[in-house]
Amino acid sequence: MTHASAHVSALRNVALNVPDLSLAEDFYTRVWHLTVVDRAEGAIYLRATGADHHVLALHEAEGPATLRNVTLRARSLAALDTVAQAAVKAGGRVLQPVGPVAEPGGGTALTIADPHGRIFRLVHGDVQHADACEVIDRPVRLAHTVLNTHDVAATQRFMEEVLGFSLADRTRIMAFMRCNSDHHSIALGDTDNDALNHIAFLMPDLESVMRGGGRMKDAGYAIEWGPGRHGPGNNAFNYFVGPFDVVIEYTAEVEQVDDSYQAGQPTDWTWPPGRIDHWGISAPPTAHLKQAQRAIVFVS
Repeated sequence: MTHASAHVSALRNVALNVPDLSLAEDFYTRVWHLTVVDRAEGAIYLRATGADHHVLALHEAEGPATLRNVTLRARSLAALDTVAQAAVKAGGRVLQPVGPVAEPGGGTALTIADPHGRIFRLVHGDVQHADACEVIDRPVRLAHTVLNTHDVAATQRFMEEVLGFSLADRTRIMAFMRCNSDHHSIALGDTDNDALNHIAFLMPDLESVMRGGGRMKDAGYAIEWGPGRHGPGNNAFNYFVGPFDVVIEYTAEVEQVDDSYQAGQPTDWTWPPGRIDHWGISAPPTAHLKQAQRAIVFVS
């Protein structure tokens, strides 16, 4: 397998501030099917069934939910120093220099911000689970996260120059960025703000994506977009608005690519009238979804 990034091997987790930790724990364990792997004062760490120590870190804080960071796994310890220097050169900031991680999962980490305030943390040498597996109806790992940006070109350039990501595909409204064989691990939504668009959790199969939609409906969370199959990435999807307006997606069958993959342009990704995915059975995204996709901003 070839690698798109010399510095980053994967998306590990997303960390959020939420106003009600007990409500969040109930939802993400009982309904979303993650497991609490560790706790700290005012925080919980939730794992999927894969090797990552946790895929979601939730910290209790007053006010609306906010995005603390997007955590990436570094390929090497040396990559942390390389990225730190590149971030400053590209107009970003080092928020926390390379050093040991005090929170559950451990390892050594670097935290940087891009010029628009997106916070990325790179971790190396963290704890990984030896019992990684796929379990029906339970997320395996994060598939990707989508971040809105008011300047796609600038954000894409930062991700390429600093983090080593490369463009997989560009549509009219999104730039899909990859760091490994997944078609994309981060995508950039072409919008007028810089919020969290959504977090996608990889399910073991299409059946789990569909049954997850039924489980969410039973719990009072409507499918806000789906079921469907995307163009870029070819992944099946169901989207929901979870507690505190956090948009979450169940997905499966993400396209696997290598460095020979040719990036498509917007003209390569057009749909016939009335169709917005391969299947063409789902209604368009709801107004509720679109509003929530603008609600969660990075912490200052």
